[in-house]
Amino acid sequence: MPRISRARVLALLCALALGLTFFSSPAQAAPAPASPARQALETATNRILACIKNPDYVNPATRGPLRQQIEDEVLHIFDFREFSSRTVGPRWRSFTPQQQKQFSDAFADLLISTYVNKIDGYNGEQVVYTGEISSAAGDRTEVRTVITMKDGKKVPVAYRMLPKDGGWRVYDVLIENISLVKNYRTQFQDILNSASPDQLIERVRVKAQEVRQQDAK
Repeated sequence: MPRISRARVLALLCALALGLTFFSSPAQAAPAPASPARQALETATNRILACIKNPDYVNPATRGPLRQQIEDEVLHIFDFREFSSRTVGPRWRSFTPQQQKQFSDAFADLLISTYVNKIDGYNGEQVVYTGEISSAAGDRTEVRTVITMKDGKKVPVAYRMLPKDGGWRVYDVLIENISLVKNYRTQFQDILNSASPDQLIERVRVKAQEVRQQDAK
């Protein structure tokens, strides 16, 4: 299977950070009550959408606090430490606790910076909730959606979630059945074949800074 490009992965993953609204599928006359996982996802997206719709958001002078609220919501709904450990893979155990924290912080900064950078490109794409699959133990839930793009193309996107700190958090996203975790894992493993954990952390930090500088222009 060909690797999906990083740009496309991040653009589609922005569905969450861009505050897309979930709609019940027309085929479901009486949809089942939303699970706690889906409710958490919807709550985060609705709060982000409220920030984007705020008139102050279009004004650069008043946008800062709203963007901070958006970043806070993304940090709340994503478990970036879980995301990071799964992305690095087995080599995560070779990272010191300090390196694990540094990588998690840098990776979160990179993804959030990318989200915020793309918010102005939001075109009102719609997402239809299509179902959920939970593990037998109830400790994992995959919330499935379909994004309808402006050109009519339908893209399946699934959010894998787990319970954490009294709520539900996203730890992976599948776009057209391609895992964001696996996509990044391939890239990071290639880097770690010839670089140290500290060098990987620095590369992620530099990339995040580049994205933030682009946003500031």
